[in-house]
Amino acid sequence: MAYTESNMLPLGSEAPPFALPDTVSGKTIRLKDIASDKVTVVMFICNHCPYVVHVNDEIVRIANDYIPKGVSFIAISSNDAVKYPEDGPDKMKMVAEKLKYPFPYLYDESQNVARAFDAACTPDFYVFDNNLRLAYRGRLDDSRPKNTNPLTGKDLRVAIDALLAGRPVAEKQYPSAGCNIKWK
Repeated sequence: MAYTESNMLPLGSEAPPFALPDTVSGKTIRLKDIASDKVTVVMFICNHCPYVVHVNDEIVRIANDYIPKGVSFIAISSNDAVKYPEDGPDKMKMVAEKLKYPFPYLYDESQNVARAFDAACTPDFYVFDNNLRLAYRGRLDDSRPKNTNPLTGKDLRVAIDALLAGRPVAEKQYPSAGCNIKWK
């Protein structure tokens, strides 16, 4: 595991389109079909990264809090499943079901979607407005597996709340940090 921070895609960037298989339903999910007319959150995660394991419960809480408000959540794993079989689609499905992900967990086998988003680490969060323009990218909050900061999801929640209220998201944003995406 190599500690890596987000690349911080420029604010205002248009969400890259994608069509990826959902490891739970087996259906192909397209961004345009699942995007919200309010707020869309795209998360790059995986099964084995300790940084993702640390935040998984909070990700589920946030999704369960905001899905009823019209926010869409999409999780994507782009890790090389040949070198990291614990991140393969069959294991992704098991994790999604065990943790009761209320959002699709998509597999980016080609890694083209991660490249289009300029994703660098897991977890990595992207929040898009009603026009699918990037309003927030970076961390969930300042909690990490080895610090004592409480896991609150504050940074992500503040960004989503601002968009839902029709306010701009603060431009000062902090990169996420975690394991590097396992590139082929």
